[in-house]
Amino acid sequence: MSDAATLPEPDRIEGAPHPRETPELFGQAAAEADFLAAYGSGRLHSGWLLTGPHGVGKATLAWKIAAFLLAEPADTGSGLFGAPPVPDRLGLPDDHPDMRLILAGAHPRLHLVRRGPNDRGDQLSAEIRADTVRGMKRFFQLSATDGGRRVVIVDAADEMNVTAANSLLKELEEPPARTTILLVSHQPSRLLPTIRSRCRELRLSPLSPEDMASALAQAGVETEETAALAALAGGSVGEAIRLVRQDGLARYAELVELFSTLPQFDRARALKLADGCVGKANALRFEMTLDLIDLFIARAARTGVAGEPALQGASGEARLLTRLSPDARAARGWATLSQELTDRSRHGRAVNLDPASLILDMVFKIEDMARETAATEARA
Repeated sequence: MSDAATLPEPDRIEGAPHPRETPELFGQAAAEADFLAAYGSGRLHSGWLLTGPHGVGKATLAWKIAAFLLAEPADTGSGLFGAPPVPDRLGLPDDHPDMRLILAGAHPRLHLVRRGPNDRGDQLSAEIRADTVRGMKRFFQLSATDGGRRVVIVDAADEMNVTAANSLLKELEEPPARTTILLVSHQPSRLLPTIRSRCRELRLSPLSPEDMASALAQAGVETEETAALAALAGGSVGEAIRLVRQDGLARYAELVELFSTLPQFDRARALKLADGCVGKANALRFEMTLDLIDLFIARAARTGVAGEPALQGASGEARLLTRLSPDARAARGWATLSQELTDRSRHGRAVNLDPASLILDMVFKIEDMARETAATEARA
C-alpha cells in the first residue's frame, strides 16, 4: 500500500504548474469579467459551474476566484468612506497572507474535493466517491473563526459517482451563509440537471494561438510549433502541454506520412506503428496514438464540410485531408467512422485489448474508408 501523499495530484496536468500556482490566466477575460460583475452587483450565487473544454483554464479560474473571495474582508459594511471599488482583475500577490496559505494547501476556509486514493491506496480512484464529498459537510460544520467567506472547489465535478453527486446536490440546495461552491466541469451534460440548475455557469473558451503561446511560455514549455499545436490541441493549453511532453506532434506527423499514400499504405510501417505501442513501457504512447488517430479522422470529417483547414497539424496534412474528404458526402462517412472507432477505442481500453491489434484494426478501417471514398469520387 502506498502513502496517499505520494500519489499524483489528480487536478494537475503533468509538466505544468498546479492551477493554484499559475500566475496568469490567459484568454478568459470575459468569464473573469462576468464573475466580477456578479460580485459587484451584490448578488453572488452560492454555486458556480465553470465549463469549457479540458485544459483551457477552468481550474486556474476557480483558484483565482477562491483566492479573491477568501481575501474578502469579513465586515462587508460600507464603512465611513463607502464600499471599496470592485477590482477589475482576480488574483492575489504571492505574499498576501491568504495566498500564502492557499499555496501551502493550508487555508482553513478552503476545501478541495477531488479524486482520492483507491481502496488499496496504491493508485488514484477512477471517480470522486461519496465519502470525499461528505467531507464538505464536516468542513461546513466548522465555524470560520474570523467570520470570512468559505470556498469549496470541486475538480472535476464530472468525475463524481451517482452517490457523490447526490451528496453534493444536498449541499447546493442549502448552502451555509457566506459560502461559495465552485464546480469545474469539462462535460456539464454528465452532471445531474438539478446540480446544473442550482449553479450559475461561467463558460470558458478555447485559447487563441496567441494566448496559447503565452500560456505555454508561462508553464515553461518551449516550442516553435505553436501553429501545429493550435491545430491539434483545439485551443486547450493542457492538451498542448501533453502533446509536447509526449512527443505528440512527431507521432501525428508519422500518421500523416503513413496515410499520405491512401487508399493504400505501407504495411511494414503500419506494423511498426502498432508494435511501438505494445508493453507497459509504451502505455502513454499507446494512449497518445489512439487519441491522434481519433483526431485525424475527426479532422477529415470536418474538412469535408468546412474545406481545407487553415492550420496544419503536420506538413502535408491539409492537402491529404482535402483529398480524403473532398465533400459533404465523404465527411458523413468519416464522421460515422469517427464514432465507430471512438467507441471501439473506448471498449478496447476498458477490456485491455492487445494494443497492436487495436491500432492495426483502426488503421485498416481508415484504409477501407479511403478506398470507398476514392471509388465514390471515381463514379461521380
